[in-house]
Amino acid sequence: MRKVVIAHLYPREMNIYGDLGNVLALTRRLEWRGYEVDVRAVEIGEPFDWGTTDIVFGGGGQDSGQLIMGTDLLSRGEDLRQLAADGVPMLAICGTYQLFGRGFTTLDGREIPGIDIFRASTIGSNVRMTGNIVIDSPFGRLVGFENHSGQTILEPGQEPLGKVRKGYGNNPKSRREGAMSSQAIGTYLHGPILPKNPALADHLILTALKRRYNVAELEPLNDNIEHLASKSAMERPQ
Repeated sequence: MRKVVIAHLYPREMNIYGDLGNVLALTRRLEWRGYEVDVRAVEIGEPFDWGTTDIVFGGGGQDSGQLIMGTDLLSRGEDLRQLAADGVPMLAICGTYQLFGRGFTTLDGREIPGIDIFRASTIGSNVRMTGNIVIDSPFGRLVGFENHSGQTILEPGQEPLGKVRKGYGNNPKSRREGAMSSQAIGTYLHGPILPKNPALADHLILTALKRRYNVAELEPLNDNIEHLASKSAMERPQ
């Protein structure tokens, strides 16, 4: 049986608002198509073999979680930048998204350097951006839930994940959400994002399978429940 390896970054420190559900969604959608899935945790201070990694995922966390894992992530930056350059699909949520950029400056002025996969910087603020969010993206309309006070500014030329239709996104002014670089995607959409947005989940999966096994297309799945969940989330007030 063909195997797919998912590297899960810091699952103990960066797993709030149901972000573990993204790993579960990827796992089930691969298993339903006949693949074996090996989820390997990347833990602080422990060695990790990136050579067989097919998908990288990192969830959200509070400032305290970022401070705990930030130095370790920085030590792995060269490996992760090389994986991104090689086209390995990545999904970075909220706190991990921030540290996949230039870095995060907390509200009290502490600097947490990032690993420069995205050309974006984040600063802490007193504005809490919370609620349901809907964006238009290359993968169709995406829905999720955001809860962050960090405001992310994309540098000129940095592609966003999408345009905000409802909610805040990267910051209250830009109407842009997330970032994309090669096959790396960063976003503030919790919820988790993938169960309600199967097109995005399948994009990550197909990218991984093309790279590893030269798979040209995915076997379709019955996504009626997922689409109903997405529709329900879209119709909720912010």
